[in-house]
Parts: sequence; C-alpha cells; structure tokens
Amino acid sequence: MVTDRIDRTDYRIIKELQENGRLSVVDLSKRVNLTKTPCAERIKRLEKSGVISGYFTQLNPQVVDAGHIVMVQVQLSGTTARDLEEFNDAVRRIPEIQSCLMVAGGFDYLLKVRTRDIASYRELLGNAISKLPSVLQTHTYVVMEVVKDDVTLHLPPNQS
Repeated sequence: MVTDRIDRTDYRIIKELQENGRLSVVDLSKRVNLTKTPCAERIKRLEKSGVISGYFTQLNPQVVDAGHIVMVQVQLSGTTARDLEEFNDAVRRIPEIQSCLMVAGGFDYLLKVRTRDIASYRELLGNAISKLPSVLQTHTYVVMEVVKDDVTLHLPPNQS
C-alpha cells in the first residue's frame, strides 16, 4: 500500500502543496525543513507513486460563467455491468458534469453540474443528461448557496 511509505515529512509536503500547488521547491523545502534536492526527490516519488496525482488552478466559477450549480439524482432503467459502463463513459464526455458519484439508495447516481444559468442547465438536461444511456428519470436540485466545496483532502493531524 502506498500510504505505508508516507512519513511525516511527506505529509507536510502534500499538506503544503494542497494549500499552494505553485510553491517553488525552494520555498517548499524551507517550509518542511529540508534542503532543495531531498525535497524535490520526495515530490517526484510522491508523484510517481500516485499520491500526488496532478496539479490544477482553482478558478472563480462566477467569472468564467459556471456559477450555476445543480445536483441531479439519476435513476437508471438497468444496472447491469454494461449499463453502468456505458453510463459512466458517456458522463465523462460531458464537461459540465463536474462530479458523478454512484450511490446506494433510492437512485443510482448523483451528479454535480455547473452551467452559466438555469436556461443553460435546462438545455443540457434536455440535450445531454436525459439522453445518457439507461436513464430512467432524473431529479434536479438547484444549489442556492455554496457553504463548503473543498477540493483538498483532510490529512490526519498526527501525520503532519
């Protein structure tokens, strides 16, 4: 298991990088009390092992016309392996679907969808989401306010 090889210093590195992925190796090494070369080697090892799976820039959704959020419950007409695979593949091709979670309960999937406005969402619902493979029905919930939407992972305090 990958986490067996992660020590306190690794946790400090990933904690710092979660807070600011643009830190230079020099600045990061100072924050975690390492010299530049060992810090860079640890980052490469964390990337190669899959602990760090990528870096991204967090955008302001309002500024880039993606401030409207809806959560969509999706119930499928069938849940065979092929049904699920076809649905999953199709969802991955719709960029407005920011998150797709298979859930247990009264429906099969929960989608987080970002669009410019309700009219844009209505168009996406009619032209794409409702036409996804095996979709039986959907229920849409408009998000009125984002209280918390964190993309970082909580790291156990005893590790960092």
